Amino acid sequence: MPQHGVMARLPPVLGTDDLPLAELCAARIDGELYIVDEGWAPVDEPDLPSVRAAAVALRVPRRLIIERLSAAWVHGALDVAPRIAQFCVPLNERVAVVAGPRTNVREVVIDAADVLELGPARCTTLSRTVFDLLRDAALDDSFAELVVARLLEVHPGLGEAVRMRFATAHRLPHLELARTRFARTTAAKTDGTPTAGSAAARPQSSAPVQPSLTR
Repeated sequence: MPQHGVMARLPPVLGTDDLPLAELCAARIDGELYIVDEGWAPVDEPDLPSVRAAAVALRVPRRLIIERLSAAWVHGALDVAPRIAQFCVPLNERVAVVAGPRTNVREVVIDAADVLELGPARCTTLSRTVFDLLRDAALDDSFAELVVARLLEVHPGLGEAVRMRFATAHRLPHLELARTRFARTTAAKTDGTPTAGSAAARPQSSAPVQPSLTR
C-alpha cells in the first residue's frame, strides 16, 4: 500500500498511533484496509484470532487479558465484536484497573496456563473462555449457551476440557449455574436442536455487558 505509506514493518492491525486517522480512512476507501473492531488491517491479512486480539487490544494502554465475550469473538464464536470490550487482570499483578466507556476490566484469579499469547495481545484460552461465559450471571442463559455451543462446535475436544474444569472446580461463584448451562448446551448438541452455526442460531454480540464477580 505505498500510496498511503502502509509498509510491511507496521503491525498487522493498525491504529491511530501508527498512522493518522485520515490516512487510515483513505486507505480503507481505496480498498487497501478493512476495519476490524477499532483497528484497520490490510485486505490480504487473514481474519485470524491473532488479528482480532490485536484489534481488541487497541482499546487499552497496556497488555491486559482479553476475556469472556471479547475472547469468544477472538476465538470465532461471534460475528461481531462486543460493543464493550472485556478484559481482566490477574490479582497478583497489582495493576490499577482501567476504566473507560467502551471497556470493562476486572481483577481475577487466573493461572498462566489459562492465558494464550496471540502476538502482542493476551487472551483467555478456549476452555477458560467457555468456563467464564458459563459462570457469567450477567449474561442471558440462552445467549451464553448459544455462544458456548458455537465454541464447542468449531473446536473438537473442547467439551472434554471444560468437563475436566468442572471436575476440579470448587467454591466458585455461579458454579451451579455454569453446570446447568453446560448440561443444556451439550444436551442440545445431541437431541437435534439447531446448532450455533446455523443461520437461525448464529450468535451476535448484542447481549448487555455488566461487571461480574471477581474470581
